Amino acid sequence: ALTVRFITRRFIGDYDPTLEMIYRHVAIIDGEMVHFEILDTAGQEEDSLQIEEKIKWGDGFAVVYSVTDRCSFDEVMRLCFLINHLHSSPKRGGGAEQPPVVIVANKKDLQCDRMVSTEDGENLCKALKVPFYEIS
Repeated sequence: ALTVRFITRRFIGDYDPTLEMIYRHVAIIDGEMVHFEILDTAGQEEDSLQIEEKIKWGDGFAVVYSVTDRCSFDEVMRLCFLINHLHSSPKRGGGAEQPPVVIVANKKDLQCDRMVSTEDGENLCKALKVPFYEIS
């Protein structure tokens, strides 16, 4: 839903959250045309090799968790570690520069179902030194 909202500027309530998709989008950012290829993994990877290949594919990452799902929050640290580890690997060209990463807490409107506090998200992002956003 987050990816579709970014591309279409509309909220689509009916979609399959388990379906992996690649979206292509062009946007003007700071006066420059930027071509996006967005892989929405839907968090369904069972195999660690699958996860690693997808991380190697990306140049920037939005790691999204649901504030109503503690397990999705618990997965954030591991994914950020994998991103940093795989992108600092000499096999990728030896570049020391890490890809941009942002952590996004989704479903903040569902306060009655909340399992992860805003403070938990902020503290994790401070520890990882990445930006944090909480959205609906």
